[in-house]
Amino acid sequence: MISETTTTSPEADAVPPPGPAPENKRVQQGAKRLLTRRDRITLAFMAGVPTVLHVALVWVTALASILLAFTSWDGIGFSSIKWVGLANFKELFNDNPQFWPALEHNVIWFVVLILLPTPFGLFLAVQLDKKIRFSRVYQTAFFLPVVMSLAVTGFVWQLIYNPDTGLINSLIGANKPGHYIDWIGDPKLNLWAVLIAASWRHAGYMMILYLAGLKGVDPSLREASALDGANEWQTFKNVIFPTLRPTNTVVLVVTIIESLRAFDLVYVFNKGAQGTELLSILITNNIIGESSRIGYGSAIAVVLLVISLVVIIPYLIATFRKERRA
Repeated sequence: MISETTTTSPEADAVPPPGPAPENKRVQQGAKRLLTRRDRITLAFMAGVPTVLHVALVWVTALASILLAFTSWDGIGFSSIKWVGLANFKELFNDNPQFWPALEHNVIWFVVLILLPTPFGLFLAVQLDKKIRFSRVYQTAFFLPVVMSLAVTGFVWQLIYNPDTGLINSLIGANKPGHYIDWIGDPKLNLWAVLIAASWRHAGYMMILYLAGLKGVDPSLREASALDGANEWQTFKNVIFPTLRPTNTVVLVVTIIESLRAFDLVYVFNKGAQGTELLSILITNNIIGESSRIGYGSAIAVVLLVISLVVIIPYLIATFRKERRA
């Protein structure tokens, strides 16, 4: 018998068989729309609301403060705003007896923080980096003041400095009539008393920053230094500390910002009176109160802003240049 053979054309082979479409095509068509309309609305809401709040509460208020620095305004009605030009700054620099002492106190605040708690925080970080026993407990204990509110820290140190029942006067026997030491009321002592409380908090902050920097040091550097016969101090001075340059930059900027924004501790202690004047205290006293001078207080805030930008802008430029090189 001769078997019959059927031949099919290529066009016939290309025609898909009847029936439902393959499942992979449905997946490809559905993958084109990754976000539904509801997802887009949710994302827009989640990104838009924080952006609007940030612009309104940060940028708008900052620009408004700069404009108000050139005006005279008591805060009652916008119709009372009067343009005075540079009069607020002239009065601030020439006729305000508290401005230059306040600026000096901010400088002293920075010098004390950079010379005392910062090296102590580095010392703590180096010791804790050695993986000693209970290192997590020590980290928590030293970092606890940073987590606490500055207002709470101020109340705690108020109890310590209390002339009658305070810890310090009780230990040195200065809690008796005629022998009191008024740590908060004495203009010769109160600034340094506040700085001790600020240093207690700042040391824990520096410890965490330096500890993070030490964790990023290449262990091979320590091993190479040990093979060369260097002792622990020589290894730290010549090998470890130079690698902490980025951390040192961050520490410097953070310390400057902390010294400029200092407010809570001083305000809790004695509201910035009797030798503890700061720029932030002057701003608050001129803006908030019965005789509110918002324009004048804004001028002080602009001076504080300019001082901050002198420090922050070079840091940002150096950071952006480093990222471009990387």
